[in-house]
Amino acid sequence: MGRVTQRRKVIRVRDGHVSSRPDTLVAEEPLEIRLNGKPLAITMRTPGDDFALAAGFLVSEGVLGAAAELQNIVYCAGATQDGSNTYNVVDVRTAPGVVLPDITLERNVYTTSSCGLCGKASLDAVRTTARFPISDTPPVRLEPEVLASLPDRLRDRQRVFDRTGGLHAAALFDEEGNLLDVREDVGRHNAVDKLVGRALREGGLPLSRSVLMVSGRASFELAQKAVMAGIPVLAAVSAPSSLAVDLAAETGLTLIGFLRGSSMNVYAGEHRVALRAAAAH
Repeated sequence: MGRVTQRRKVIRVRDGHVSSRPDTLVAEEPLEIRLNGKPLAITMRTPGDDFALAAGFLVSEGVLGAAAELQNIVYCAGATQDGSNTYNVVDVRTAPGVVLPDITLERNVYTTSSCGLCGKASLDAVRTTARFPISDTPPVRLEPEVLASLPDRLRDRQRVFDRTGGLHAAALFDEEGNLLDVREDVGRHNAVDKLVGRALREGGLPLSRSVLMVSGRASFELAQKAVMAGIPVLAAVSAPSSLAVDLAAETGLTLIGFLRGSSMNVYAGEHRVALRAAAAH
């Protein structure tokens, strides 16, 4: 299987001094996702948790919503002259009787490590395909102090980032700020898919009592993935996009951006954040 990091020669220039040394870089390789034997998508990812990534991707596509709908996931032989396995092609087999949505059957997509499925979905498509409406029964209520602690807790668990400086991360927390799971990847959307896919395979969907924390910006794709997994709160250390805010408002998702220290911007779903308590404090 592919390695998470790779070594490359680098010429370093420091204060006028030039030296040569090996550097540790995050690995980036293509992963082809097949659905019942048919090519569906290619994403650039950091090797590791490939089965979870594929499963999570299919949750965001509206194909899977429960572990019982997944028959198995296997690696396929890669495109090599000797037919050996490159571990860069996976085939997801759905259980008998699972009906595939048209949106999946009608397209073949390429995704990059930076943007996810750029422009492929509309607000209406997400709203009509989401299996887990975001609800407040019982209500999720987050203290600002808990939210403020999440970026540091996420950063403390970014082990590969410490070695390479080149990875995004995503984590799931509970309402008290306890870390449930964390994944790293060269693509922020892949890191989220790995979280959601692991939850699916363990029978943990919907993630209706969880907070999704991401290390970068909050794009439409990340908001979409949160909604499709039933996650009520998405928090990011950087800015959201306008379409992410629109989707959050449409679906009831709480969207928080610029979460740094004790500061944050709440763009939608403010009823889940104890803002009055924060203002009084």
